[in-house]
Amino acid sequence: MEKRYKKEVKSDPDVLVEVEKFMLKIAKDVNMDSEKHNNFILAISEALANSIIHGNKCDSTKKVFIEVIADNEKVIVKIKDQGDGFNVDYIPDPTEPENILKDTGRGIHIMRAFADYLEYLNTEDGTETKLVFKLI
Repeated sequence: MEKRYKKEVKSDPDVLVEVEKFMLKIAKDVNMDSEKHNNFILAISEALANSIIHGNKCDSTKKVFIEVIADNEKVIVKIKDQGDGFNVDYIPDPTEPENILKDTGRGIHIMRAFADYLEYLNTEDGTETKLVFKLI
C-alpha cells in the first residue's frame, strides 16, 4: 500500500530539526529498519540544507517543498527548491586530495553514500532532488 506525505518549509536553516523529526516519524511509520534511520535522516538533511542554502540562498520569500512516497519496498523523497539550479558534474569531488580539507562540498557525496538512488532535475521553477531508500 502506498503512503504519501507532504511538507512545505521556509528557506531557513532553523527548519532542519523540524524536518528531521517529520522524516523520522515517516521512517517509523513505514517500518524502516531502525539501523537505517540515521543514514536516512542525514541524507535528507543534506538535501534540504542544499535546497535552502544553495538553491534558495536562504531567501525567506522562497519555499522548499518535500514530498515522500512510500510503499512496501522503498521510500522516495523529493525535495524541491525555487532556485536557479546547478550542474552536478561541476561539483568538485570531496575525496580528491585538493578537496579533503575543505569545509564544504560533501553533501552530494553523503547523499550518494546513504541513498540507494540520487537524481537531480532542473526545472523552470527550481531544482528537485530525488532520493530513493530501499526498505528491503
